[in-house]
Amino acid sequence: MQGEDPFDPGTASILRQPKAVWATAGASVVAFMGIGLVDPILPSIAKGLEATPSQVSLLFTSYFLITAVAMLVTGFVSSRIGGRKTLLTGLALVVVFAALSGTSSSVAELVGFRAGWGLGNALFVSTALAVIVGAAAGGSSAAILLYESALGLGMACGPLLGALLGDASWRYPFFGTAALMAIGFVCITAFLKEQPRPARKTSLLDPVKALGHGGLASVATSAFFYNYAFFTILAFTPFVLNMSPYKSGAVFFGWGLLLAVFSVLVAPRLQKRFGSLKVVGASLVLLAADLVILGYGNHMTAIVCTIVSGAFIGMNNTVYTELALGVSDAPRPVASAGYNFVRWFAAAAAPYLAPKIEEWSNIHIPFVVAAGAALLGAVVVWVRRSALTHDAEELEPKHATEDGVTAFAN
Repeated sequence: MQGEDPFDPGTASILRQPKAVWATAGASVVAFMGIGLVDPILPSIAKGLEATPSQVSLLFTSYFLITAVAMLVTGFVSSRIGGRKTLLTGLALVVVFAALSGTSSSVAELVGFRAGWGLGNALFVSTALAVIVGAAAGGSSAAILLYESALGLGMACGPLLGALLGDASWRYPFFGTAALMAIGFVCITAFLKEQPRPARKTSLLDPVKALGHGGLASVATSAFFYNYAFFTILAFTPFVLNMSPYKSGAVFFGWGLLLAVFSVLVAPRLQKRFGSLKVVGASLVLLAADLVILGYGNHMTAIVCTIVSGAFIGMNNTVYTELALGVSDAPRPVASAGYNFVRWFAAAAAPYLAPKIEEWSNIHIPFVVAAGAALLGAVVVWVRRSALTHDAEELEPKHATEDGVTAFAN
């Protein structure tokens, strides 16, 4: 993301965009809301469906396991049917499975419907930035900033919507999401024209082959450990806080707000001053410390540490995305798909393992394990720092002029 600075007054404003861009960005907000939507209502779902925390955490596991596998499929699909049809297919799947989630009579049904939701969300968000870049005014930097703003807003508002609707019934947030995505479907149908298809079709194995590059494999491995820590906070902390949907929603709204601010505003400035590797390394160490304090502190300390973790997560999201897109010579969509294929497996594992670890030990140990994972992510970056820096610098001129896309970038 070199070149024009989207914060420079001389650069075209991200607010001056065609209707097609706003339609896609608006639907992206709702798509990212779906990630944290269930956070405030996890205890309510467990109570309503008579399920254990580890069973309810499978809502995240099924969602992200399908998302990880779908990374191999999204490029294959979009390079053949086009971006617009891929977006609409993803939106349609989300509408159907989000609505079905609200009708679930057992946790097994809900987990299954969340898996279908994950497939739809993967198809949508993996294509959204490509469409925004292709249709936006002001260049790729403005488009990427708009996309990351949509991501941060969605991550912040998801828990808030879950709390507001979930206070009446844990089913309502699912119906609300289905309705909002249906509106997004209508807007994209009305305002977005089909985008040009890539000259070369993507095969199912291209993302896996891209991981043969040592730099990209190193970034993906580090991000795997980081995502384990990230999703321990997102999926396990609501049970530890054990608050009402309103209070839990407020906590995770603050978390998401810090995530958005540090991802869009703070991380780029720190990168410019200290470099990407120092920023991500320090942020991972601070995240590990935050997790340990969260695990052993009192209730108020846990609340504060949960909110503060959003700052470190926001910085890591931005830096990891740029490293993944710039470290190898693979086309950006392919490199991103391979990177996300690896890291989302950790997002699937953490929500299931954290409650299990608590059952095997005590409530503190899941956070210790997550802190250890964050430190392992930092170790990978440190050990591979020379290769990561060298590869990124060699490829920077090529990627600086290439309109990039990222499959589920953050």
